[in-house]
Amino acid sequence: MKNFPKQLTLFDDIDTVGLKIEDAACQAGVSTATIRNWIKTGYLKLESKGSVCYKSFDNFLQNVAGTHKLNSRANKSRKDCHDHINVSSEFLRKINTQSNPIDQISDEYESSLSDSYRNKEGIYYTPSSVVEDLFKKPFPDVSTKTFCDPCCGSGNFIMHALNLGFKPENIYGYDCDPVAVAITKARIFEKTGYKTKNIIVADFLSSSLKREARLFDCIYTNPPWGKKLPKDERDFYGRILQAGKSVDTCSLFFFACLRRLEVSGKLGILLPEAFFNISSYETVRLKALNLSIERLIDYGKCFKGLVTKAQAIVLSNKKNKNSSENIVCQTNNTKFMRTSLSFINNPKSIFNFHRGKNDSDVIEHIFSLPHVTLKNNADWGLGIVTGNNTKFCRNTPSAGYMPVYKGSDITKTGLKESHCFIPRDLTQYQQVAPVEMFEAEEKLIYKFISSDLYFFCDTQKRYVLNSINMLIPKKSFPVKNKQLCLLLNCDFINWLFKSIFNTHKILRGDLESLPIHAEYFERHAVFNENTYLSFLNLEKTNNGTYRIKR
Repeated sequence: MKNFPKQLTLFDDIDTVGLKIEDAACQAGVSTATIRNWIKTGYLKLESKGSVCYKSFDNFLQNVAGTHKLNSRANKSRKDCHDHINVSSEFLRKINTQSNPIDQISDEYESSLSDSYRNKEGIYYTPSSVVEDLFKKPFPDVSTKTFCDPCCGSGNFIMHALNLGFKPENIYGYDCDPVAVAITKARIFEKTGYKTKNIIVADFLSSSLKREARLFDCIYTNPPWGKKLPKDERDFYGRILQAGKSVDTCSLFFFACLRRLEVSGKLGILLPEAFFNISSYETVRLKALNLSIERLIDYGKCFKGLVTKAQAIVLSNKKNKNSSENIVCQTNNTKFMRTSLSFINNPKSIFNFHRGKNDSDVIEHIFSLPHVTLKNNADWGLGIVTGNNTKFCRNTPSAGYMPVYKGSDITKTGLKESHCFIPRDLTQYQQVAPVEMFEAEEKLIYKFISSDLYFFCDTQKRYVLNSINMLIPKKSFPVKNKQLCLLLNCDFINWLFKSIFNTHKILRGDLESLPIHAEYFERHAVFNENTYLSFLNLEKTNNGTYRIKR
């Protein structure tokens, strides 16, 4: 038997999955020209003409654009060279000589920071509108309370704290940038006449590990997202702060802030969207759910040029004794209430606060009904990773070639005819699933890069590329493959999937979390969505959502 390339266990470890440039632009919320700029500068890997490697695209969204605060003109950030030492010296001179109003110097300094420097340090200053909305009055009287911004930058949060009545001598700030610290101190002096010594050049993370570190009544901040720390340093902080797998710098700052917060103190922190719905942040979400969460806010793409949303959490540092207490959820200019229990009951404790109470009740209802899941009940596989689609893929059949299918070939009504052909010799490809999976009498194949579920039950031993994943339920699984395929394609399960996970790819772990109500198929040999909803005691509303029948 031939030795085929070993398939990686985790789907996220695959190097290349094709994604059309137009689709990448749509998912990132930028123009196709911007996507091409990112390709030119090496942020994205070109898999074949007109498509980028999905692995590089996903890594870019999660680890660069979603965490490093990269400006969409990434090519500019690669070309420019930010001499931060000389720039710092020049601006420190301006501050010391007061050659211009301090707010003007602050704006000039922020504009002077190159994108490459911002990316490296995870820097992006918070718009005043976000500061004002996030920073509601934390206490009825703040005149005796202490305030801290652990990543103060040029002092936007601190200046708003002054406006709310915090005394300048009770305000503290940390930042690793001496120019930002100097600007903040100058702004405080200009506004109050107080020369503060409480705004210092220091690393808040490391200072928070000291036993004698002081505590604060109120901490509001926009921490660096995805600042590049050495792995050993990041893991060290993770162990000390008990962060589990949540070791992105925004998570580490979250734990450090709690460590420096007085009992019943207030924390308001701006975070990337991934913090609220990606599995690697589950530990930090569970920590938050143990405390009294007051607000969850979605500010959308509030940073000009960024491709990720900014969201926020506001909480009190006290034990959550009543999981049915209301949390204010603010998104798309609407407000509604959710309970912490509604998030605790979600798979991975996901904060799907874009969904209101009715949707949450439906989700809780269907998970309360007897069900099975695909976890430990199926074998999973990836489509073929050629490593070079341009080299191996043809659009017409040839001798020694076989047809393969791509994600775009799967539709809600079936499978399109293949227009892609690759050599039959599988040993030359980068990653190949076990051949017995491709050759199975029945298997489910599904589109990997999508916000919707697209499944097809294959009974013709088809081969697929890695924009398609495969699963074969175990023989003991109580639902037949064709029934399962129809269920996963139906409108309700798609609504459920997006209501919980709200992602741009279909992950195995998310599919394994979906409830499969096997009892329905004991009563109905053929799947019908209307009878399925009736079985669940649900009905579809005119606006496309669902509700429990009363």
